[in-house]
Amino acid sequence: MQPFTTHTGVVAALDRANVDTDQIIPKQFLKRIERTGFGQFLFCDWRFLPDGAPNPEFELNRPAAAGASILLARRNFGCGSSREHAPWALADYGFRAVIAPTFADIFFNNCFQNGMVPIRLDEADVDELFRRTAAAAAAGGQYRLHVDLRACEVSDDAGFRKSFAVDPFRRQCLLEGLDDIGLTLRQVDAIGVWEQAHGLPPVAG
Repeated sequence: MQPFTTHTGVVAALDRANVDTDQIIPKQFLKRIERTGFGQFLFCDWRFLPDGAPNPEFELNRPAAAGASILLARRNFGCGSSREHAPWALADYGFRAVIAPTFADIFFNNCFQNGMVPIRLDEADVDELFRRTAAAAAAGGQYRLHVDLRACEVSDDAGFRKSFAVDPFRRQCLLEGLDDIGLTLRQVDAIGVWEQAHGLPPVAG
């Protein structure tokens, strides 16, 4: 898993609450077991018209969101089914962080397993970020944020700076690029010693 320390990226503003995982990655695309290849189907029902052409009205298709790697959304992001394909699709598309007032618990946990930082900010702070993103777009530009996981801060170049809370263990895993498998592999020698002490045959590599 790619470590996360600091990241600066363009913000895509998805001004919607209760975005569920079936909208993030519709069920008809859940046929792969790899974590890659889902980004092309992210928000498929919203991103594309019935004929397959990009929907110019959808937020991620607008010029201000081109190349975005930070997603800004409203409350209860990632609700619905527990599919891990949702963070897979977001990460494969290029997002490194998602900012919202609240997240669905399972989606929130799955983000950490896939190298993304889910950032919870107060509704007033999220409102301000939407305002700044809209102002940049109205001026023909893009809005950028800096995410510093070491300091647990999100900021811009115009005075916005807010701290966010992250569980220390999850924070350290992201900083080191460790998911559950990576954490287990760190203990492979100790596991081998335990298996030998209990008369278990070694697992073939």
